[in-house]
Amino acid sequence: MDQQPFQPIRLVDYQPPEFLVERLSLCISLAADHTLVRATSVLHRNRDAAKKSGPLLLSGEHLELLEVRLNGEKVAPDAYRTTPESLEIDTVPDDFQLEVVTRLYPDRNTALSGLYRSSGMYCTQCEAQGFRRITYYLDRPDVLTRFFTRIEAEAESFPVLLANGNLVAAGRLPQGRHFVEWDDPFPKPSYLFALVAGNLSQIEDSFVTRSGRRIVLQIYVEEHNRHKCDHAMASLKKAMKWDEEVYGLEYDLDQYMIVAVDHFNMGAMENKGLNIFNAKYVLASPETATDQDYLGIQAVIAHEYFHNWTGNRVTCRDWFQLSLKEGLTVFRDQQFSADMDSAAVQRINEVRTLRQVQFREDSSPLAHPVRPEEYVEINNFYTVTVYNKGAELIRMLYTLLGEAAYYRGFALYIQRHDGQAVTCEDFVQAMADASGRDLSPFMRWYTQAGTPQLTIQESWQQEQGLYGLTVSQQTPPTPGQPRKVPVPIPLLIGLLDDQGNDLTATLSGDHERRGDDVLLEVTEAEQQFRFTGLTSRPHLSVLRSFSAPVKLHSFRTRDELAFLSVHDHDLFNRWDAAFSLSELVLLDLVTEDSADRDERGISDSYLQAMQSLVRSSITDLSLLAEALRLPTENYVLQKLEQIDPDRLYQAYHRGKQELAAFLETDLLDLYRKYRSTGAYRFSREDVGQRSLCGVCLDYLASLAAHRTDLTELCRSHYQEAGNMTDRMIALTAAVQLEGDLREALLADFEQAWHREPLVMDKWFAVQASSSAADTVGRVEKLLHHPDFSLNNPNRVRALIGTFGQNHFHFHHHSGSGYRLVTRVILELDALNPQVAARMAGPFVSWRRYDGQRQQQLRASLRSMVEKPGVSRDLYEVANKSLGDQGEGAG
Repeated sequence: MDQQPFQPIRLVDYQPPEFLVERLSLCISLAADHTLVRATSVLHRNRDAAKKSGPLLLSGEHLELLEVRLNGEKVAPDAYRTTPESLEIDTVPDDFQLEVVTRLYPDRNTALSGLYRSSGMYCTQCEAQGFRRITYYLDRPDVLTRFFTRIEAEAESFPVLLANGNLVAAGRLPQGRHFVEWDDPFPKPSYLFALVAGNLSQIEDSFVTRSGRRIVLQIYVEEHNRHKCDHAMASLKKAMKWDEEVYGLEYDLDQYMIVAVDHFNMGAMENKGLNIFNAKYVLASPETATDQDYLGIQAVIAHEYFHNWTGNRVTCRDWFQLSLKEGLTVFRDQQFSADMDSAAVQRINEVRTLRQVQFREDSSPLAHPVRPEEYVEINNFYTVTVYNKGAELIRMLYTLLGEAAYYRGFALYIQRHDGQAVTCEDFVQAMADASGRDLSPFMRWYTQAGTPQLTIQESWQQEQGLYGLTVSQQTPPTPGQPRKVPVPIPLLIGLLDDQGNDLTATLSGDHERRGDDVLLEVTEAEQQFRFTGLTSRPHLSVLRSFSAPVKLHSFRTRDELAFLSVHDHDLFNRWDAAFSLSELVLLDLVTEDSADRDERGISDSYLQAMQSLVRSSITDLSLLAEALRLPTENYVLQKLEQIDPDRLYQAYHRGKQELAAFLETDLLDLYRKYRSTGAYRFSREDVGQRSLCGVCLDYLASLAAHRTDLTELCRSHYQEAGNMTDRMIALTAAVQLEGDLREALLADFEQAWHREPLVMDKWFAVQASSSAADTVGRVEKLLHHPDFSLNNPNRVRALIGTFGQNHFHFHHHSGSGYRLVTRVILELDALNPQVAARMAGPFVSWRRYDGQRQQQLRASLRSMVEKPGVSRDLYEVANKSLGDQGEGAG
């Protein structure tokens, strides 16, 4: 471990490319057992580069080099050199044409990077560094060029041949082959190149832009999935209309294409004009997809479309700037989703991801800034920090500047940088110039890792009617950054009287109103704010809409939280108060003395507060469902210095059962009121009803171990289900129970859906998430199921990824969970390093467990680091986890 085999790439070492590409023509010939690629490029030396002379160095991996020509003349073998990662040509002029012919083998490409085959279809994934697996090239995001692509293939097996841009030619070739030619008029980096070849069916529609241009919209899928594309197409048209209305951005090509593939390492890819999607984010029908699938498809379709401008037309200078496109585009898709559905629930789900996943990353050995300073493998930085925390940075700018200034800044950013590869500073500078504000301190959010922690102290002087707040911030050390400086934090607050009415008050000092909210700008380590003109002490609603990605140290009493859960006008904070109450109750159960464990229980005040919530007049049923959900074990553990998985598991389930028993009558009433067996509709109201029924049934199932009536409720819900949402609600409840019902429903589900890969992913995942005692053994058996394959990332994520988040069973005291996942990771690393590294995530926080578990987790990580031929991806994650620097406070 002392001798690091992989050298890191550092931001400070960035240099402009020594060569630029004016034009690239690709001729890609697909044969039965191999592919030939002829890449002809026109290059010139970059005047802005530090070096004005020297050889040409091109990136390339897993390629068989057949020929190199310079200005039409064949280059002698002794005039160039190849390594496993590059091609270097000794002498080149300042302006020249280069022709490189390579052979590759897509059928062997299990890493799913570059050109590979999925279910008989050829497709590509070039972000971040997959294009170098297709040809030798300047494979870096700051080299933009126009692509011309010719694809040749056997016509009967591959009737559909797609690439970026506009279709310009097609025709027949000898021996039953055919060709198509695509021209992309917009310069792009190589990571946005795309190719698809297969026997696919096409769903077509159109969209008329605000300037009157008709855009052809096409979704390509296998024939048997044609009927599952309507929702994806409707989502695309909504996104196109929304982007025009909200951001003033219009699509630029003549057609927009989406292709669904079964084997994909990510969710989707925004290749210019030809998006390639994991099939789970395209295919949906009421019979095969849940409400969450429908919502996910709507969001991801929008996300990739929005990339056309924030990522494609304006792209990243280097991979350290990844959040420039991803954080910004996530924020845009979050805005879109909030406008399409319940804004409050959308925000709750965003914050749940931040708190449960991103905050844990910020307090782990893998903590890194939104703009990292170095990496060994860029695939490891497609993280919740870069994406989700990056989106929160954009949201903070939106809050700080106000809506009008934000959109002016965005328009200026696009105007300045269209067709360029730029940096995070360029975006923030556009916001600063449009608003007239100095935003240089805001860049600390991009360069400083960790989650700021806020402490708030209140003061009240009745005689003067003076209410004061003292706000202090502190960010714990993270690996490589022991000392932190204050960051600018937009703190949205509200003040309520005893009846829950918003109070009119005057705040001394600089502040702004944001509707019913007051914006406090916290810029120092400690600041004081004063409110005057009050007749009684107000109730403080703080961090409304979660206006900054920070941790707030608890300072409110449980009575105050109960008050806010009923009266707060900010719906997010209303939910958050109820959530915080539940968290405190679960922490009580975890930390209580063992001698008291059988004597004490959940307080009556909490039970009454939850009953008031159940009986409240909340009309947004999705919001009510979220308010009733308990924090997960993976959330609660973040508040524990040392984690005892057994005690946490027992406390969580005890708390859930006590709450369910107290609310049983109310839960049954809600369930019966909103249970529907009518035709499926994807509407806000229907989604809310199903969500609320699912929460009720989940609680009731926790009491079903010795209750035939509740067991039968699960059975009837499954049998009467007319859609996949209800079917999964019942199955999820049933798999927590050991016995005949669980086995019967699992067998029925498998028999009914074994021909539907995405549905079978749910079947694998629901078993891996079970709290039943036999879960580890069940997952072990499922590894040998005929439908499980390590070559299918969706299936690996469904079974192993889900099991890794099953806290109690993954951390089983015997170490059986660790051994199972470690064995899979070591085997998977040779096939798909990117997915293998993702599966190693649950091992990272090993220091927070007891001595025996620490030894077992550490041994697993060491076996990954010391694996012969370990990939960059897995080595970086495991080695950082084993490093000397600790996780922080967590």
